[in-house]
Amino acid sequence: MSRANYYEVNFGALSLGLQGFLSSRGVNSTFVNSEVGLMCYQGQIPGSSLATLEGGNYHGIIENFAHTKIYTPLQLSFYCDDEYRTLKFLEHWMEYVNSGNNGLFNSSAYSTLGYSPRLKYPNDPASGYKAQSVTIQKFENNLERILTYSFIGLFPKSLSSTQVQYGPNSELTRISCSFAYDRYVAGAVTSYDFAAGTANNLANVVRDFTTNPISAINRLIN
Repeated sequence: MSRANYYEVNFGALSLGLQGFLSSRGVNSTFVNSEVGLMCYQGQIPGSSLATLEGGNYHGIIENFAHTKIYTPLQLSFYCDDEYRTLKFLEHWMEYVNSGNNGLFNSSAYSTLGYSPRLKYPNDPASGYKAQSVTIQKFENNLERILTYSFIGLFPKSLSSTQVQYGPNSELTRISCSFAYDRYVAGAVTSYDFAAGTANNLANVVRDFTTNPISAINRLIN
């Protein structure tokens, strides 16, 4: 049976403008690509639903037709490191979304009385604020198989208040954030996965591709 505590969150494909902005706030690309996902102690495999419309073209019969797929927001909770990079990552990502009328690295304007925010373009290749490759990978302790969910057009929508209080020294700072996204794909979407035949959860073998990739590919083809 599958166990819920084996998973990994990965943030990728941030625009160069967003990466530069985060770096100016002390959050470098190494932390974003390798570490912040490990700080996510609680997440969720996304849910979705189909919006329907009732039709009654025939006497005594009511039919339902699907017209839109609705995606629920992604809720992720993080531990905060002692350099506050986890909190900075989320806080300043949201700040970047709302910094369209200001220079990327000019932070002094935010505190002026006459500051007027303006939103960035969401999908600009150089400066957009949406991430085009964020994944949740579900696996088991034997590391043989993996189930990937890929999120397209993701960005932090709501950062919850962070609780601070007197108490035991072992109490860890926790951060919760709700992410909006355009859609998700139930499967990997990288060029490697398409070439190997493992994209879109067609085959979720992990160990074979790391130890004997040629044999794994031949097995998929056959």
